[in-house]
Amino acid sequence: MAIPRSRRGRGFTLIELLVVIAIIGVLIALLLPAVQAAREAARRAQCINNLKQVGIAMHNYHDQMGAFPPGGMTFNGDPWGGNSNYLSWRAMILPQMEQSTVYNAINFNVNTWAGSSNPGAMFTAWRTVLNVWLCPSDPNNKGGLRPGTGSDGQYPAGAPPINPSTGVADTLVPVSNYAGSFGDNYAGGPLNGGALPWETYSCPPPTIATLGARPRSGYDGFWGTDFDCAFNRGGGTLRGIFDYRTLQYTKLSNIIDGTSNTIMAGEVLPDRAADSNFYHGNGACAGTTVPLNWNSNTFPSSAANCNAQWQNSTAPLGCRYSAAAKGFVSVHPGGANFLFSDGSVKFLKQSISLPTYNAIGSRDGNEAVSADAFL
Repeated sequence: MAIPRSRRGRGFTLIELLVVIAIIGVLIALLLPAVQAAREAARRAQCINNLKQVGIAMHNYHDQMGAFPPGGMTFNGDPWGGNSNYLSWRAMILPQMEQSTVYNAINFNVNTWAGSSNPGAMFTAWRTVLNVWLCPSDPNNKGGLRPGTGSDGQYPAGAPPINPSTGVADTLVPVSNYAGSFGDNYAGGPLNGGALPWETYSCPPPTIATLGARPRSGYDGFWGTDFDCAFNRGGGTLRGIFDYRTLQYTKLSNIIDGTSNTIMAGEVLPDRAADSNFYHGNGACAGTTVPLNWNSNTFPSSAANCNAQWQNSTAPLGCRYSAAAKGFVSVHPGGANFLFSDGSVKFLKQSISLPTYNAIGSRDGNEAVSADAFL
């Protein structure tokens, strides 16, 4: 009697296996962008919600105080004079953000840096940055606390407060992804002698004759201050919402161009601006004379012509210490989110023309701009 031989099941050939692997790879390649897009959409929605909360707090502050907060609290315009605390507008609206505990931890009667009469008074608040101030799409905000040393560090207006556990100035600096707008006041102007190619800077100011066909971009009062092009007080005027140091402030009645057409705040990336910080006025504002989403961190920050070359005319436009770092920027594809003065949040495309961008940066420039021009 013949014994049947065992039959083996037919397996995959090498070619069939490679085809299956290739199909799986194609499917992953097709699905991955969709997954990433869905995640970015969720992060962008959270970012929009953050700005809306800032907008509500700003209007609640206005209802209580009769005006929006100044960009930074100083002693007669001097961030380091007297008992100036130089706290930014962000600190001013903490109670309206339902963060009275953090607000109450701040001693408003002393300087907020290490050289003050009470150098550790600010530490508790210094180390507290709420998620509402951070865009979840930014991979480099370090959860709101970035290093405060080195060429890639963040630099407030003075040394950070003393860390009680170490007895020395804190090595971390709080940051935010949202900055107030000083509009189309110069971001560079007299600070770098007109080295920003997008600004039409001259001293005395340009005229129609000197401008020719070129639209004007930039006005006296760098960073929203009242300084003129020769750094004299009173010659400049705030054109946006926030003045970073000379205590000009904005009321709703000052926004003649319309609250729905005037930027109040927008997105920034702290790693692209060396002075970006949460609590001090020097890192709390940005302007519209720098093109939207300009990358000011493409040049090595450790290079001699970049590191600590604050707004210097020789600092490259891709240097995080240059005046080009005073623009709005995000990592959202194609543009950035902005809070407008009516409390709405809109996504502006980075292809927006500079004249239109400047027009919606100014609060009372009397420019005729329709929403179709910037949405």
